[in-house]
Amino acid sequence: MAKAGHAWSSAAARRGEEEDEQEGEDPLDARIARSGCLEQHRQLQECMAEWKDWRRCQEQLRAFGACMARRERRGQP
Repeated sequence: MAKAGHAWSSAAARRGEEEDEQEGEDPLDARIARSGCLEQHRQLQECMAEWKDWRRCQEQLRAFGACMARRERRGQP
């Protein structure tokens, strides 16, 4: 937290938190959702949360990458 004499820092931080809450969804998450690859991304995240080692999540990583590549070839965002 901010030190004494830096009240403007804590006020700015509170404003930033309020803006984040108002903005809602993370732009990257929104883009992944629009891509149609949300399920593959979720599976990759779950694997990473469980193993904390991307080498153990190669199947999920490849599935997500392939899904995103298909979308890019079709001209999707």
